[in-house]
Amino acid sequence: MAHHNRTFARFSTTLLAATALVAVGVLAGCSAGGSASDINPKYGFVAATQVPDSTITIWADATRQPAVESFEKAHPEVKVNLVVDDGSAGASGTFQTKIGLADQAGSGWPDVVFSSQQNDAAWASVSNNGVQAFAAPLNKGFLEESFLSGFTKGALDPVTISDTVYGLRNDLAPVLLWYNKALLDQFGYDVPKTWEDYQALSDKLAADHPGYILGSVGDSFVGPYVYYWAGQAPIFQVDGKTFHSDVNDPNSKKVTALIDHMVANGTLVQDSLFSAPFVAESSKLVAIPGAAWYAGALFQNPDSINATAGQWGAAAPLTWKGEDSVTGNIGGGVWYASSHSTNLDAVKTFLEYIVSDPSTAGTGGLPAYDAAAQTWLTDQASSGFFAGDFKSAVNTAASTVWSGWGFPNFSPETAYAKVVVPALAAGKTIADVADEWQKEMENEATVVGYTVG
Repeated sequence: MAHHNRTFARFSTTLLAATALVAVGVLAGCSAGGSASDINPKYGFVAATQVPDSTITIWADATRQPAVESFEKAHPEVKVNLVVDDGSAGASGTFQTKIGLADQAGSGWPDVVFSSQQNDAAWASVSNNGVQAFAAPLNKGFLEESFLSGFTKGALDPVTISDTVYGLRNDLAPVLLWYNKALLDQFGYDVPKTWEDYQALSDKLAADHPGYILGSVGDSFVGPYVYYWAGQAPIFQVDGKTFHSDVNDPNSKKVTALIDHMVANGTLVQDSLFSAPFVAESSKLVAIPGAAWYAGALFQNPDSINATAGQWGAAAPLTWKGEDSVTGNIGGGVWYASSHSTNLDAVKTFLEYIVSDPSTAGTGGLPAYDAAAQTWLTDQASSGFFAGDFKSAVNTAASTVWSGWGFPNFSPETAYAKVVVPALAAGKTIADVADEWQKEMENEATVVGYTVG
């Protein structure tokens, strides 16, 4: 994957200004009035006066709480103050908002932050109103290359800007194909391998088994990340300070046509994946393209699909005939170290443990650290819960995420939720509102300081 500034969340624009896009080529670790001579060679950035044995404050969501508690048991020498928040879930912008307040106060920064979003590096790596950038550069001396090289290839690209790594991925969320083996066997259908196969299967179901479905487009993350990203559609791209979107590109139009076709024949519904209506419909779900974390969040979740062993299988991502074998991605959280921390040695101990120890890495999803990922995959595969070659399917997905997706400091989800979701609910097609959708994304880009090109 190529290096890009990433996205996965909506952020409040009140804390963003034109400065959010400058300093990419400037040493982000330097504070106002600081210089290269102030850089601590041990860490590779301008560090605060260190206070060994001081307590480190960690902001993390409830899902990550057990992992932090596991660290405390494994490293009793490190004193931890855990503050549980929402992890910026649902594009809340909690991380950015709270850091903005700390910057204004000149104090109150945490030592470590977990965010469920991928685009925080776009703002956290840049100084705010003369205050040193929050995110500490991690590959300039702070963490050894031998450790950083242990991440799955491309895993750190979302948090890498101008060859500087600003965060550590907690988990990966590549899109693969999940299929209901029981229903496919019952109907005598093959597992689709291409998006063309997927559409053809939708027509067969609509004709011969009406009411059976192949997924949902009711969530604002599904359309952009599952379908358009995997289709190499250039609807969300960034090059430095320039944002680009083209809903009329041939790749974009064929994805739009696919979704519109399947919504029209009833095989793509508009209920949220986590809603009661979708759970009720899940008994008629034949297949669904989705993230690796669907394994636990949907299929092994007693409050969701709650599948039985062997009922569902995992297959390699769908691809377009004649195109590169690539896929999309839905999420994957990130751990950030604070450049303001007064106990960076403890922060280093925590970061290395939390992303690489098999007992905590990934926290329920596919770990971003490769050795832990292989342990997780082996455990999942050996359980026999999923049909098919689970380990191969997920590994293939993790290594083929399309690198052409852009990662600025705003999300495609907001425009999709504002324009596309209500249009579909009103009986319109995506094609009907595609230009409006693009314009909304361009407006959001302009608001946060990008040039549209």
